[in-house]
Amino acid sequence: MELAAEVSRSRIVVAQSGASTAKPHAGRLDPVDRNWRPPACWYEPLASPQQLKEATEGLREGDLLSVNFGRRWGKSLLVDAFDKGDPTFTDTPAKNYNVGKKGMFWRAVARQDRADDPEILDCSKNLFWQAAGTVPEDPNAPTPELLAAYAYDQIRVPDTEIELKPQNRSTVSLPTWVWLDKAVFGDVMVRAELPDTPLYAVTTAKPVALHLDPGTEEARTYPASGDCPVNADGSIGAPYTKGAAQQPPPCGIAYLRATGDSPYQLKASLTWEITWTGTGGTQGDLPDGTFETTQDITVQEIQSINR
Repeated sequence: MELAAEVSRSRIVVAQSGASTAKPHAGRLDPVDRNWRPPACWYEPLASPQQLKEATEGLREGDLLSVNFGRRWGKSLLVDAFDKGDPTFTDTPAKNYNVGKKGMFWRAVARQDRADDPEILDCSKNLFWQAAGTVPEDPNAPTPELLAAYAYDQIRVPDTEIELKPQNRSTVSLPTWVWLDKAVFGDVMVRAELPDTPLYAVTTAKPVALHLDPGTEEARTYPASGDCPVNADGSIGAPYTKGAAQQPPPCGIAYLRATGDSPYQLKASLTWEITWTGTGGTQGDLPDGTFETTQDITVQEIQSINR
């Protein structure tokens, strides 16, 4: 166990399953609610009594152990606090590192993207003792909801590579059909659990809508809003079928002007609904997330096409 690791390094264990697990090209979700800010810091178990004792005894002159943000203790201070029981710098002094007792020493950790955020100072406790099977009575104690938010950041969804007909080359005024296969865009689950506690959460991302931005005002979207909902079977839109060239697609685009020297940039943004369940039957919702990709579309002037 690396006790000297920086306090921004969490011990939370995550595992993903679902539609995008085997996809090599996957990306992070961007929360729709720009004001959503998950907790900047929390407390976690770090070491058993024996582990802290061995780590302290193994420290050399000048070695330091991070006990909080910007606070590092050397061997003598750790010995005073947790071997000799000096209460000067900790609320939970210990004798002989509490060897023989059931519990763990805990410390604060921070989200890696918020390591410089002043809010991490809310987690002000230095390294402290916590009895087994309990969590600190502190507003920054870990919870299933916190683990769910942590799992949110770990979700990886497949690129929104939409199916098109015609593929990458459209004709002025004729609809381009757009669809997504339900087998590719299924639910994605991320389980986050905190070792040495009973706490866990499973955060699930479910695709619920596709938004199309044709990349030009000289276009018409189907539906008019550009929002294509998920069908009952989990797919989006419908594949083009022979003879449907003149029909409006359930999801698609009709370009009204041909491209010039460069293609249009068709943006496809998939919205994922986020829910979670966790320890003790807890559950809830988190902000929807989106993932956007861009595809080149060339539009030609020909007024008819053999499909």
